[in-house]
Amino acid sequence: MIELLSALGLMLAIEGALYAAFPGPMRRALAAIGSQPDTALRSTGMLALILGVVLVWLVRG
Repeated sequence: MIELLSALGLMLAIEGALYAAFPGPMRRALAAIGSQPDTALRSTGMLALILGVVLVWLVRG
């Protein structure tokens, strides 16, 4: 449980840093994401999910 909360906190810190450092580009990125079809978002999400699981598996081994 500690690892899950640590990972969530790290994700929030990184995302917050991106919004704080680059508010304009982040707004444009969100607008571009909103215009993408569901299949593209689903495919990208699945790719990110797989890469994340593989990365955690390799690191935590």
